[in-house]
Amino acid sequence: MNRAFCYLLALLAILLVTGGCMKVGPDYQRPDTGIEVPASYGYGPEHTQAPQLEDRWWEVFGDQELNQLVEDVLVNNLDIKKATAAILEVRAQLVQTRADRFPSVGVQAGAERQRRPEGVAVPGQPVTPDRESTTYGLSLPASFEIDLWGRLARAEEAARAALLQAEENRLTVAQTVVAETIILYLRMESVERGIQITNQLTETLRRSLTLVQSRYERGLTSVLDVRQARRILARAEAILPTLRQDLGTTQQQLAVFLGRYPTTGPARAQPEDYFKHLAPVPPGLPSELLLRRPDIRAAEARLMALNAQVGVSKASRFPRITLTGAYGYASDELDGLFSPQSELWNIALGIAQPLFDAGKLKAGQRAAEARYQQGVAEYAKSVLNAFAEVESAFLTREEQLKRRGHIVSFVQDARATQRIAESRYDRGLVDYITVLDAQQTRFEAERDLLEVDLTILTNRVTLHRALGGGWAEPVS
Repeated sequence: MNRAFCYLLALLAILLVTGGCMKVGPDYQRPDTGIEVPASYGYGPEHTQAPQLEDRWWEVFGDQELNQLVEDVLVNNLDIKKATAAILEVRAQLVQTRADRFPSVGVQAGAERQRRPEGVAVPGQPVTPDRESTTYGLSLPASFEIDLWGRLARAEEAARAALLQAEENRLTVAQTVVAETIILYLRMESVERGIQITNQLTETLRRSLTLVQSRYERGLTSVLDVRQARRILARAEAILPTLRQDLGTTQQQLAVFLGRYPTTGPARAQPEDYFKHLAPVPPGLPSELLLRRPDIRAAEARLMALNAQVGVSKASRFPRITLTGAYGYASDELDGLFSPQSELWNIALGIAQPLFDAGKLKAGQRAAEARYQQGVAEYAKSVLNAFAEVESAFLTREEQLKRRGHIVSFVQDARATQRIAESRYDRGLVDYITVLDAQQTRFEAERDLLEVDLTILTNRVTLHRALGGGWAEPVS
């Protein structure tokens, strides 16, 4: 191989190692958003000792069926699969971007046969007789852009930040899908419990109607009581189709999350104490837990990419230096193609610098800087919204637990009142309107308890989601 081409390869290797050692543009630093982060949450437990972090936070519900459901969702959910494929796309784009920092080496081979008619003049050459010629060629062209100002390095930096953002987006999608799956499961349990309560009510109302009809036939009550009993029974029975519809819709939504065909099934029996008495939120949850949220990390990764793009646009305003070369052979005889006399090579160094572009490149840099400032504002907004979600979840938890305590007392009193009213009616001490009012009040109390239970359970999911996961008690 010709010594000159060896020099070319050596020069390319040196430039590959040393090129791009200077990167113009700002290096990334987390911006000061001006947000004062408190040491603890306003409605969180009082600070004592920070808990350890844990992942599989949904196991706090103590439901093996729910645990398996989450495992299936993480494997089969289509939104998660889409986000995973997006990572593969961005990873391939990173490879493409990074490849620009390396020399480009190719191979060119060709054979050409031509005939030049007699008397045809070629500029700068004498008129030649009619002749045919054949030319063979083989060469290895190479080119390399010397990244003196770090334009390509900044582009790779932006691509890596984009990959990080895609990975965090996938975690955000997975976290959202898991949370929504658990909420659907809890809603399904609540509807099933509501169906049980309504069935119990209708059975009670049917027995009451039978009793009232018996008393009417014996002349102990009026037809008005019979009609009132039928009216309240028909009203209770009319609730069941809506509850079964809600159950079926929830089951179908859950099937879609699992990547399955949307189907429905009968209501499962729920125990009287189906409400999960969750372990209390441990004290000392520091605000730094917020940094675990993948959506916040994704927002910061986007900010990194925007910052790197500022460097790309700034470096584009500097001269672009390109080194090109080729080494090969050319001959009019195929068997003499690789002889020393057929050897050819060239080396070229090019510098390109725009002298006048009407401010195009400068405006591009200003636009990149403006996009970075927009990213800073979006990042700060994401942080504030995240804190708002956490504080709202803590506030909801505190107030709904108080509400549940009152409703539990209300349910107990409503059940006792119903028993007393039915007993007094059997003895003829009160009219049937009193019994109907007691039955209706108990039914409304049971439904209120269902509502507050579902609110507390779903709020627990919201709290885990807002904090980016779960927690565990500190090891003593």
